Amino acid sequence: MRDVPGGPPHRFGMDRRRFLLTSLAGVLAWPLAVEAQHAGRNARIGYLSLNLAAASRNREAFLQGLRELGYAEGRNLLIEYRDAGGKPERFPALATELVALKLDVIVSAGGTLAALAAKQATTTLPIVFTGVGDPVEERLVASLARPGGNVTGLSVVSWELVGKSLELLKRAVPGLSTVAFLLKPDAMPDGARKDRVKAAEVTARALGVRLHFVEARSPDDFDRAFADMARVRAVAAYIAVTPMFEIHRRRLVDLATKNRLPTVYSFRGWTEDGGLMSYGPDIADMHRRTANYVDKILKGAKPGDLPIEQPTKFELVINLKTAKALALTIPPSLLARADQVIE
Repeated sequence: MRDVPGGPPHRFGMDRRRFLLTSLAGVLAWPLAVEAQHAGRNARIGYLSLNLAAASRNREAFLQGLRELGYAEGRNLLIEYRDAGGKPERFPALATELVALKLDVIVSAGGTLAALAAKQATTTLPIVFTGVGDPVEERLVASLARPGGNVTGLSVVSWELVGKSLELLKRAVPGLSTVAFLLKPDAMPDGARKDRVKAAEVTARALGVRLHFVEARSPDDFDRAFADMARVRAVAAYIAVTPMFEIHRRRLVDLATKNRLPTVYSFRGWTEDGGLMSYGPDIADMHRRTANYVDKILKGAKPGDLPIEQPTKFELVINLKTAKALALTIPPSLLARADQVIE
């Protein structure tokens, strides 16, 4: 039966057109509906820290990064914090707790040991680490370009900066011969530690400097470590910063000053707290950029497809007040290279 010219359209034709229009509108609206549903759902993040109170600046930088991307706790974001209280041996149990909560992603902010604990706790839940050394050497990822698996993040590659730091220290301290090298031996797997110690020794020999390695596993070892430095008559020191050392940085800086040891560190916060000199990336800014990884994963990216980010900009900070206290005259050429001079 055909429509009558000039009369009302046949009901089937009208319904068909209405159906097509409704279907088309639904197809066009589907991506927006999915996006709105995603935006309205709380993102659930686990945050694994060695010491939340001591690392509050880094945590705030991470939260700032999330805010810049449109996330806010209590509005569209829920964060489950787990604090090891300065005891890295607690990481495995805390990581297991976070995995059991079935979160969207875990942020590992406690260095290499925290990242390894998180990786051992799950092979499926996405993990974003920050502040590790060499994630390939430490067996966190398969490669920097394509991490693979469920882990990605940011590397500080601080051990690769040892050579440059020693070079800067030699320019600041006339007649530099013996440098005490303070490290926490259990902050990484044994194989990685041995390889890096060997690399540091090669660099030191090229500079004509002898390294004396001193170990500190806990704050209880600090006084003994500096006594050992005095015993071998070290004239300067390099501190291989770890999360545990970061927590107690004021005490370590005070011990270096008390023992009149010109010391170079990896991050500017140490120099701001009275250390002589620092050379390395901005660690707080790295925590802020961790939020970018979290955002991409929440939007569907696979961790194994997100390349590891490495520092591209390094800053030299010199504390002239500390230099004067140590009776050091920093060469003008070195001061001219500094990104900041604290007076």
